[in-house]
Amino acid sequence: MKKLFSAILFFTIAVSTLSAQNWKTDFEQAQKEAKESNKKLIMVFQGSDWCAPCMKLNREIWSSDTFQSYAKDHYVMLKVDFPRKKANALPEELQAENGKLAETYNKKGYFPLVVLLDSQGKVIGETGYKNVTPDEYINLLNAL
Repeated sequence: MKKLFSAILFFTIAVSTLSAQNWKTDFEQAQKEAKESNKKLIMVFQGSDWCAPCMKLNREIWSSDTFQSYAKDHYVMLKVDFPRKKANALPEELQAENGKLAETYNKKGYFPLVVLLDSQGKVIGETGYKNVTPDEYINLLNAL
């Protein structure tokens, strides 16, 4: 029971922080917004309910005030999630879309994988979880 409560609490916190970041889940919509606003697109391949480094990246970087403040003016954020638990299953259409994105941008199946694209959709670079501060992570992304 204690584990179930912890899992529910974590999921609730994760969902609330992801929505605070204004994450997109539709690639075409995110790409269109990036192009219109001349921002870079950050595409994050994650396993939100099983990948420990993904959870750390969310908790330490994506949900930090520092990153959120910077990101709203510089990035469009796209979440490409691959949850394993039935309770967290995505709609079939979104699962298919995420699978296609993985075939194109994450052929090796790394989690987390952060792919940075320019406003035209060209891959600039990629990275993953790093044990750094939000400011250092922003500098890492900008150096790609």
